[in-house]
Amino acid sequence: MVDSISRMDIAFSIGANLGNRHAALAHAIKRLTDKIPDLICSSVYETEPVGYTDQPTFLNCACIGSTGLPIDDIYALIQDIHNELSRKSRPRWHEREIDVDILIYGSQIIDTETIVIPHPRMHQRAFVLKPLSEIAPSMMHPLFNSSMLDLFERCEDEAAVEFNCTAEHLLYE
Repeated sequence: MVDSISRMDIAFSIGANLGNRHAALAHAIKRLTDKIPDLICSSVYETEPVGYTDQPTFLNCACIGSTGLPIDDIYALIQDIHNELSRKSRPRWHEREIDVDILIYGSQIIDTETIVIPHPRMHQRAFVLKPLSEIAPSMMHPLFNSSMLDLFERCEDEAAVEFNCTAEHLLYE
């Protein structure tokens, strides 16, 4: 007997500011699409670093899809992507070869040593909210009961988030 697994919406933020940033984002998106075939990606944005600012600018995008995969499987996939792109361990908010974060996993609230969902600072980050509100403006934040567009419009983060390219350009260049 096969248990039916309920599907839920999932949202990711992907960023890189070292090496070939376009290629890193494209690789991460392709790997996520292997497990989440209906993945939709936002435009790619050039963004100022937040926290530690003495570093190169980032490329960031957001992706959404629907999955029946358990959160631990998704987390393992992200760790595989980080390893494939040779992500180095650095202090929080420092340079990244790649950074894939789970923002939303349905209406689930998860708080473990390794996984916190919804992402605890997403509502404070224009580089997360601008691309996410582009592709999922009505997606609701499970703690704030606000849409992504509403959170973006109320976000006080003034760091620059400028259009770089479309996701299609990124994936097919």
